[in-house]
Amino acid sequence: MTLLHMIETEKMEKRKKVARSQQTLRDKCPECASVNLIHDYDTGEAVCGDCGLVLYEQMMDKGPEWRAFTQEEKASRSRVGMPTSYSVHDKGLSTAISQVDRDAFGRKLPLSTRLQMWRLRKWQIRSRAHSSVDRNLAQAMAELDRLSDKVYIPRPIKEKAAVIYRKALDKSLVRGRSIAAITAAAVYAACRGSGTPRALHEIAEASLVDKKDVARCYRLLIRELDMHMPIADPLTYVSKIAERTGISGKTQGIAIQILREARNKRATAGKDPMGLAAAALYIACLQNSEKKTQKDIAEAAGVTEVTVRNRYKTLKRQLKLAD
Repeated sequence: MTLLHMIETEKMEKRKKVARSQQTLRDKCPECASVNLIHDYDTGEAVCGDCGLVLYEQMMDKGPEWRAFTQEEKASRSRVGMPTSYSVHDKGLSTAISQVDRDAFGRKLPLSTRLQMWRLRKWQIRSRAHSSVDRNLAQAMAELDRLSDKVYIPRPIKEKAAVIYRKALDKSLVRGRSIAAITAAAVYAACRGSGTPRALHEIAEASLVDKKDVARCYRLLIRELDMHMPIADPLTYVSKIAERTGISGKTQGIAIQILREARNKRATAGKDPMGLAAAALYIACLQNSEKKTQKDIAEAAGVTEVTVRNRYKTLKRQLKLAD
């Protein structure tokens, strides 16, 4: 063993000894060997809770240097990026160059700089989609963004629909089929799975795809992805129909009671939930003396008058309601 090697070994042993002593100092009190240590981040001190010895006075504060008193203020002062999102084709991990043509001081950029930023933005967009899968996801997520705004679904449902579409893409279910139809089917499956009241014809009309194609893709997703959809509850459609027709809250409460009684007597099995909700609202309007016709309620529910009339007769007979 050479002298240089012995010196290096001795230095390394000293470093390990200092590190062990510092770790022991952090773990327990050197005076009373107590592990009851109190860390005061306001003063930067670590104090023994038993004997009161101050172990060290300089602690590193790993929090932000700013303070916030409301959630909005915290969000505005935070300097981190947006969380990852499945509704963005690259999950929001790439850089996006905005189209603002002003600098940090609000001054307008010169023409040469604007042209340079335009070229950078163009190549940045092109570089974000390398493969055919990325291009497919970019087109599908743009359609999902448009469709979710059109049918007014919340962001968690949008994220769930994006996850369903990504699973379908991984299993090659999109190959040979319309991207818009699969996207609409994923949105409908997400709404059905979460109990969000969105009918199939509403999503089909917003997606500009035929209802039969959306229904066919929806059945394909259910079968291939092994998804289990809950039974649609007519109670979730009551407020939606009542809002469109201007029915009062008292009448809505009566309709909800009618549907609950019908469910207890198993009168809703195998029936369209939208038609049942419309019929219950029509019965509630009659009981509460609100002048709403079957045509008005049927148009708001997106069903025919014949459906409302048949469900009305069924509920009236099975619940033994008076005329």
